[in-house]
Amino acid sequence: MNDEEKLELMKDRIVKTYVIQKDIINPLSKDFDCTPEELEHVFFDLLDMSGVLSLHATFETAEYECLVMKFHADLRLCLFVNTLELISKEDANELKEKLANQVMDGKDYSDVLKEGQKELFQLLKNAR
Repeated sequence: MNDEEKLELMKDRIVKTYVIQKDIINPLSKDFDCTPEELEHVFFDLLDMSGVLSLHATFETAEYECLVMKFHADLRLCLFVNTLELISKEDANELKEKLANQVMDGKDYSDVLKEGQKELFQLLKNAR
């Protein structure tokens, strides 16, 4: 076995781990309407060994960032922060991060969103 074959074997073993299959490969292959094997090959082609090794950690970081952005959209913070400028970026970021952390800790998104809407309303009431 040459060095390239060994590298491909190591990449394959990493990508086939339970946690990467469960959190990344299987959900994304459903989203992309492709087989898990097809998606694995795409990752093999796009990522070097370092990228494959850090795939799950990168996924977790991106998951948190996406959650923060989802709260930004669902709370309509573009309107209140960017357009109307009724709430500071700092207050909005603090609220989004607090809510995202609650979801990451296991709370239901819709419950946390309701809580966030109430907190946003309080921020608006105190913005005068």
